[in-house]
Amino acid sequence: MSFLESIWSMVTHDIGIDLGTSSTLVALKGQGVIINEPSVVAVNQNTKQVLAVGAEAKRMIGRTPANIVAIKPLDDGVISDFDSTEAMIRFFIQKVYELYPKFPHLPRPRVIIGIPSSITEVEGRAVIDAALSAGARKVYIIEEPMAAAVGARLPIDDASGSMIVDIGAGTTDIAVISLGGIVVDNTIRIAGNEFDEEILNYARHKYNILIGQKMAEDIKIAIGSAVPLKKETSIDAKGRDLVTGLPRVVSMSSVEVREAMTKVLEKLSDAIKEAIEQSPPEILADLLDRGITLAGGGALIQGIDKFMEERLNTPVIIAEDPLTAVVRGTEILLDEIELLERIQVKGDNII
Repeated sequence: MSFLESIWSMVTHDIGIDLGTSSTLVALKGQGVIINEPSVVAVNQNTKQVLAVGAEAKRMIGRTPANIVAIKPLDDGVISDFDSTEAMIRFFIQKVYELYPKFPHLPRPRVIIGIPSSITEVEGRAVIDAALSAGARKVYIIEEPMAAAVGARLPIDDASGSMIVDIGAGTTDIAVISLGGIVVDNTIRIAGNEFDEEILNYARHKYNILIGQKMAEDIKIAIGSAVPLKKETSIDAKGRDLVTGLPRVVSMSSVEVREAMTKVLEKLSDAIKEAIEQSPPEILADLLDRGITLAGGGALIQGIDKFMEERLNTPVIIAEDPLTAVVRGTEILLDEIELLERIQVKGDNII
């Protein structure tokens, strides 16, 4: 670390960000994950003023006047609204300094941001520009599966191979890693949001009821599963009757929710199988020994490890606290700058 950098580290924070389609998580060096809020920005369309960010903005969805819109700045892990993304990153940087003030107050952090491995150079440049505009002094971008592997404590520098599957909200990143690099990469835009959509469609087709995206997500979290449960259960799905237009409640069982989710689970397993088929034979032996590691919010679906094991004939392990694997990986890399310099996304889009 240079003398100037050591001075900066005394008066500013270093942070890691998992910039997700559904949620943004922020880790502070030495403190762990300190922020987990929805990736939502509420904007006044008339004045273009940002009214709220994160949890407060999400509460406004569907409850605001016509001139106030709740924007999700990221679509399938890619910036779809630059100004809103910048406002969101700025908000979270400022929140870090509110939670952990430093004197003097210089919100110019060094930032590591996890991005989908399929991101283009232009999209990567947009992420960096948004963070720099939001106040970061230096920005590193790292592929989310690599960050998740670091967060899951996989031996990414070993000659033997490791496979990580990061199931987010908008994308699923599948990567085989060896010697600090990604040997096989398969990113698909099938992930948590697809599960919600299938549950929503199931309710509409079977019960003639329209439920919201939030209700579908709540159902998935509460009773969603990939394999039969020891004790099947049910939940009330609240929505609008498509015939009468009036509010209606139906009971959906865990069996029905699993039926709705199966198609997406099969697509995920097919994508993982494709990555396995592309892997060198030497690495396949490593995967049989070490297994496939699941990370991301999708790894929390009950029995998803057993489902994947049956279909892939390979051991499957769920990372410890899979939801925070990516952001924990960025925090670890803040202390391992040499490793970060080696595995960051390289090219013209690196500052």
